[in-house]
Amino acid sequence: MTAMTRARPLVIDSHRDSNVCLTCGARAFSVCHVIDTADLDKLAAAAVSVSVQPGHTFIQEGDPAEHFFNVTAGTAKLYKLLPDGRRQVTGFAGMGYFLGLAVSSSYAFSAEALEPVKICRFSRAKLRGLLDDFPALEKKLLEVASNELVVAQEQMLLLGRKTARERLASFLIARANLVPHCPGRGGVNVAERIHLPMTRSDIADYLGLTIETVSRTLSKFRAEKLIEIPNNAEIVLLKHDAVEDIATGMV
Repeated sequence: MTAMTRARPLVIDSHRDSNVCLTCGARAFSVCHVIDTADLDKLAAAAVSVSVQPGHTFIQEGDPAEHFFNVTAGTAKLYKLLPDGRRQVTGFAGMGYFLGLAVSSSYAFSAEALEPVKICRFSRAKLRGLLDDFPALEKKLLEVASNELVVAQEQMLLLGRKTARERLASFLIARANLVPHCPGRGGVNVAERIHLPMTRSDIADYLGLTIETVSRTLSKFRAEKLIEIPNNAEIVLLKHDAVEDIATGMV
């Protein structure tokens, strides 16, 4: 059974024309932006649009690596399973993430939708054709692969050397940096309002902590007036610089 069968996506339909790519909100943030508007018809013809329900996978660890995936909306959880059934969350992929580059014959991780997720799926053959036609795309994908190595090194530091307080602060700053900066209402910068579609358990798995430690550390941050917690799916950074100092071990 393939990964896409397990995922049970809501919709699968081939792109019919370049308007799909032209109006895509993720284009400015993804590898696709290196392709000129005049050539979007070739990009659209190579991709298949897929919508995935929360809780379903669209990449299954160990399955044949037949496709690449560009996330155009929503957030997915990336994880690996140990032989004894324990899970390690290795990352969270949002709008603009390109998945599947660091694989050989089979996928080395699973990807599960945390909220309604939309992806563009490319077969190996279709992507190879795009790379032949657009050298700039190949260069961009090499940059993406290099960035993945940097992220992997940062994750090793996070898990190996940082305290629980530093780990959670690093996570919050990383999430905040995903949001474009613009003024907010009531004096709160919209960039500091962090969307958290993942559970506290997911955060704990990603940071190598227990759920209790994550909850306790967040409560301490709130008591110190560094953050506000309007609900389980949102955190507001009140003092970005102070949290960043914690993340970098400055305090």
